[in-house]
Amino acid sequence: MARHSLSRRTFLASTLGAGAALTLPYPQGTAQAQSRRETLRHVTGGAINTLDPTMLGSTRESFGLSMNVYDRLMTFGSRPIGAFATFDPTHLQGELAESCEISADQRSLTLHLRDNAVWHDGTAVTAEDIKWSLDRCVSANSLARPQFSSGSLTTPDQFRIAGERTIEISLPKPDRLAMANLAMPYAIMVNSRLARQHATSDDPWAQQWLQHNTAAGGAFRVENFRPGVNVTLTRHDDWHGGAVPFFERIISQTVPEATTRAGLIERGDADIVIDLEAYDIMALSRRGKVHIDSVVESNCFTHLAFNTQSAPFDNVLVRRAIALALPYQDLFAASIFGRGKPLYGADWSGQPPAPDFPQPLPFSQNVQKAREMLAKAGHPEGFHTTFSYATSQTTTAEPMAALIQEALGQIGITVRIDKLPDAQFNTMQARRQLDFYTDTAAGWIEHAYYFFYLYFTRDQRWNFSNWNSPHMVELVEKARFETDEAAYVAECQAMLDLLVDQVPLILLWQPNMDAVTVPDLTGFTYQYYRQVDFRTLARS
Repeated sequence: MARHSLSRRTFLASTLGAGAALTLPYPQGTAQAQSRRETLRHVTGGAINTLDPTMLGSTRESFGLSMNVYDRLMTFGSRPIGAFATFDPTHLQGELAESCEISADQRSLTLHLRDNAVWHDGTAVTAEDIKWSLDRCVSANSLARPQFSSGSLTTPDQFRIAGERTIEISLPKPDRLAMANLAMPYAIMVNSRLARQHATSDDPWAQQWLQHNTAAGGAFRVENFRPGVNVTLTRHDDWHGGAVPFFERIISQTVPEATTRAGLIERGDADIVIDLEAYDIMALSRRGKVHIDSVVESNCFTHLAFNTQSAPFDNVLVRRAIALALPYQDLFAASIFGRGKPLYGADWSGQPPAPDFPQPLPFSQNVQKAREMLAKAGHPEGFHTTFSYATSQTTTAEPMAALIQEALGQIGITVRIDKLPDAQFNTMQARRQLDFYTDTAAGWIEHAYYFFYLYFTRDQRWNFSNWNSPHMVELVEKARFETDEAAYVAECQAMLDLLVDQVPLILLWQPNMDAVTVPDLTGFTYQYYRQVDFRTLARS
């Protein structure tokens, strides 16, 4: 069954150590061979640590799993790119919702549920379930609550049952992100009758139980779950949120060592992996035994961040000097072997930039101007600083750090390199204790306003540069509720101009996602949450 379009706008029982061998015996006999054909084996370097993606501390792998297990009211469409596809941020369509009506003043959404939607236990999805699930998103202490607030969804009284299969959502103002938030990984629709059986007075939203159990109705059921080790899924044949998936069974296994994951795919002992290192991708490509789909992560960006509230990076001239000193092309080649899209070297002369983010910015290397700018900033002899990165980023960040150290040394800045364990890096980043560092970020809703709201305003974790710009806040607040499209474009262009002028961080590139598969696997789709969508995959 096609999705309804809406207008408007024990792989193995043990965890594997580094370098360990993993094989899965091929089935013998006709029935077993058929089972092998209809079983997908996925390996990942990350870990699924919860079945509830809204829980604090959930991993990206947990988000990806939930997209296959739970339904949401909405989902993004897809568009083909050669032999594979990518999500379409401009087109929202129904998953549990069959249709949606938007009021003339854009302050009310009316969603009608599909009449054939059932939970995994076979009971019908009801408006009461949807109301309870939405209330949970804005009430429980979870990751869903701040995400929903970005679309002006903040209180249970905004969600009203308007019929047996109808939900009305009211907004205080027109908000361009309200509907998109209904498609986010956190926006899981829960079988409330089942979940409430496991709720308590101390845990009214059954958060403890749902970490290790599901009350879902998506394309796959959870058959077995070992946190941080593996998960086994089986197909939900009564799912009607899209085309029935090809695979009857999914086995997803955590394999920490990248070279081990690469070997599994090349030997045919696994079917798909999306998180190999660039040098492994290049080696696999040369040997030609696997299929590789490469797509730029359009909603992602790697960057250099400054703590703009800490000297010397509180001085915009210092930040501009560093932006002029960097060897962008060398960084791109050394860190990710050019496998991605550069976000530097743009020419904005003669016309305003498109109202998009991320996009290439007009930064390029000019060492003489960098020296002059640094002297103008009051540092003619330079200064000492520390450049930090997380251990998990070593493969890309280590060559980056060496080149930055060398380039800044040419203008008098002495750089000490600090590689930090991930937990320490994340803690120091959240506490604003890193003055100069690299990281990679992604926005789930591909609107320029959303990126600027998330990464360049407010005293919160994702404001990487600890930037406090009243003008940016003013522009973002205007764009958030803007109903005139021309005015919205102008506001986004002003945000971009301000970013380039003030340089709170420096965009470097958008990396590729490289989906490495066995040759007979088809149907890969790049999704904004940057994990595998098992629903679209098939064997040729």
